[in-house]
Amino acid sequence: MTDTAPTDRPPLPDHLSVDPRSPHHVAAVFEHDIGIRFNGKDRFDVEEYCLSEGWIKVPAGRAVDRKGRPLLIKLKGTVEAFYR
Repeated sequence: MTDTAPTDRPPLPDHLSVDPRSPHHVAAVFEHDIGIRFNGKDRFDVEEYCLSEGWIKVPAGRAVDRKGRPLLIKLKGTVEAFYR
């Protein structure tokens, strides 16, 4: 089994957002599959994270703002980001 070398992947930033309009969006990182572990559990609904401050933002149910984007809530805890 051959695994891709970690050198061809960009380093994961401290603060990353899924939203392309955000200044924290890094398109090169999203070319690879990223995993987020929050308080020891894998999360698949993370919209934004910050490793140094220890928080993630996730959608708050089905609620959307007036532009149709999901409303986000901030959860604080232990955040780990990794490539799958």
